[in-house]
Amino acid sequence: MKKILFCFAASIAAISYAPTASAAAPVRGATMMFQISSDSTATLLDKAVAANAKGDKTGTVKALQAGTTALETEAKSNTGSLKDKLLGQVGNLKKLIPLAQSGLLKGDILQKAVNLAKMALGANQVEKLMGGGNLLSKVTGLTSNLNLVKTGLSALGGSSASTGNSLITTALGGLSKLSKGGVAAKAAEPAVKGQLDSVLGFVKGVL
Repeated sequence: MKKILFCFAASIAAISYAPTASAAAPVRGATMMFQISSDSTATLLDKAVAANAKGDKTGTVKALQAGTTALETEAKSNTGSLKDKLLGQVGNLKKLIPLAQSGLLKGDILQKAVNLAKMALGANQVEKLMGGGNLLSKVTGLTSNLNLVKTGLSALGGSSASTGNSLITTALGGLSKLSKGGVAAKAAEPAVKGQLDSVLGFVKGVL
């Protein structure tokens, strides 16, 4: 991951920035609340990318600040193994805010940073959903967040992207079996947990 982010760091190393204030409330509640947080944070980050592509400097800054704040709130409220990975992505996004404010956020730097942040976010949600209880009632949320993880693969490229895609495809296939329910689905659950753990291990290794 250090190599992946080097291009980001090199372009912004000389820029100092003021930390954005975290105004969002800590994530609380059950699994559905986590899913909503994941979706809204990703949407804000996508809005920043869309605004930047249109040359909308104000819109880019506003969406990027909001998305970064939401991601930071999620990271600080997290007690799982991906907390540091989330905080790392928060730091990377914060470094891009001064560039956005000055209109110098060019090329696909923002898109790549957002994709990696979404990868960390999606993996974090998967880990939360795996905590406690069986997976049979969580197939929809797990599938959605695995696909969120998948969006980050384009920022990796090469063999890492290929490996990640293979692991995610296998896990999605396993979840598809669980969605059918019944005895067969229950019997397949341990294997699916292993597949999801492999995806989480991959994300931790590349971020």
